[in-house]
Amino acid sequence: MSILAASTSLTRYRIVEEVPKELWAEVNERLRTFAFRDIDETADERSFGWVCFDNMLDEQWKTAPPEKGAYLAFSLRIDTRRIPAAVLKKHVQLAMEHQLELMKAQGKKFLTRDQKTEIKEQVKLKLRARTLPIPAYFNVVWDTDKQLVYLGNTTDKVKELFEELFTKTFGLNLEPQTPFFQALGAMGLHRLEELENLEPTIFI
Repeated sequence: MSILAASTSLTRYRIVEEVPKELWAEVNERLRTFAFRDIDETADERSFGWVCFDNMLDEQWKTAPPEKGAYLAFSLRIDTRRIPAAVLKKHVQLAMEHQLELMKAQGKKFLTRDQKTEIKEQVKLKLRARTLPIPAYFNVVWDTDKQLVYLGNTTDKVKELFEELFTKTFGLNLEPQTPFFQALGAMGLHRLEELENLEPTIFI
C-alpha cells in the first residue's frame, strides 16, 4: 500500500537498539543485498525484497535514492504465484487419470499414496511455471531522527515478513508501537506484570 495515497493504513515501529553511526553509510549496500529478485522466468512460488520507494520495478535505486532528508524511504515488494484451487484440482485429476491409463497396460489398478503426492507436486510445478506472479508492494518510511519506522500495511503476514527482513538487513530489532508497548514505554519495565494483568473495563 502506498503511503502517498489519499488514505492508508500504517503500522508504526520503534527501533529497540541504538543505531550504529557507521550503518548510515551502508544503507544503500544493505538494501541492494536484500533487494527483490524477479521470478517471472522461474517456477518459484514467492519472492520478496526491497525496491525503490518511487518505482517498484527498480531494485537498484536508479530512479531515486532512499535518502529523503531526515528520512529513509523504500518499499517491500512481494510477488506471489497463486494457483486457483479449482484449476489445481482439475489438472491433478487429469494427471492421475492419465497415469492410471498407463498403469492399466501394466496390469496395475490403483495409485499409491506416494504416487498421488508426486503427481500433485509435479502438477503444481507445471502450473506455477505457466502462472504469472502477482506483485504487491508496501511503502516503508524510516524517521532517522526519532528512530521510528512506518510500514504501509497492517496485515499480520506482511508485518511478520517485514520485521524479519528489516532485522536481517540492518541488524536492528523493531518494536510495534501498539497501545501496550506505548504504555510500557511510558510506565517503565518495572510495571510490565501490572500491564499484562490488566483487564478491559466494560462501560455499558
